[in-house]
Amino acid sequence: MPLPKISEARELSDEKLAEEILAVKKELFQLRLQKATRQLEKPHLFRHARHRLAQLLTVESERKRAANQAAKEQE
Repeated sequence: MPLPKISEARELSDEKLAEEILAVKKELFQLRLQKATRQLEKPHLFRHARHRLAQLLTVESERKRAANQAAKEQE
């Protein structure tokens, strides 16, 4: 299973991006819970979820930075 591409995250709208971030955080919580109770069968899912979360947060911060830059230029 390949790691997700950042281009997929960049195609999301702002609302969908926020929903996706929340979903990945919940998934990570569930994975940690499964690990603690020794029910985790696929430990590679941690890496995929952390990678996806990092991508989503990067895209979110890029958009915020671009919006702040645009606001400064208008002033």
